[in-house]
Amino acid sequence: MASRSAKAQPGRPGGTEAESRANRFMRSALGILGETGRTDFTVLEVVERSKTSLRAFYQHFATKDELLLALVERIMADASERWRAETAGLPSAEALRTLIRRISAPAESSTQDSINRGLTYYNDHLLETRPKEFAKVLSPLHGLITDIVRRGIAEGTFRADLDVDTDAAILMQTVLGALRLRDLGSELNGVPIDGDHVYAFCLRSLHADPKNTP
Repeated sequence: MASRSAKAQPGRPGGTEAESRANRFMRSALGILGETGRTDFTVLEVVERSKTSLRAFYQHFATKDELLLALVERIMADASERWRAETAGLPSAEALRTLIRRISAPAESSTQDSINRGLTYYNDHLLETRPKEFAKVLSPLHGLITDIVRRGIAEGTFRADLDVDTDAAILMQTVLGALRLRDLGSELNGVPIDGDHVYAFCLRSLHADPKNTP
């Protein structure tokens, strides 16, 4: 899932004119998402907002789905790059805590909340209809979690018998899925489920000595 706390910045400076135009379409789609929280907008709406043409759009994207796929890939790649930089110098357990807190951080504005909601629905659609493409979207985050788990094993903090790639995938999906419990937790047990709850749960499955799990 495009992380709920990931901030999309599809308009990186530099690059070719074609890349700039593709970024323009992505920024337009992001603007519509921020206003509506929905992905059922039309290609024509994107074209009108970007002040270009349908011909220009179809030179870059075959369908609206291709545009949204490019957008969520960019969001996840950029977010994972930032999170990797933030966690690089930390011990494994603290790196995991920091990463989960970043992923589960509440939206900072109503616009970001709308983007998050829209992309969450779209990610569900990707998972059901284009699982290979969805796996590609998630691969930067999976790679980061894998590296943190390997670091934890080397430090002796995490169990040595972990199946790193598989367990990292399960851990990633646990964290992303648990985000839906932020509000649902209050209804189920009277307590909102936040990033620290998710971190403690995940750490118990990784820790070399569960008695010493914080």
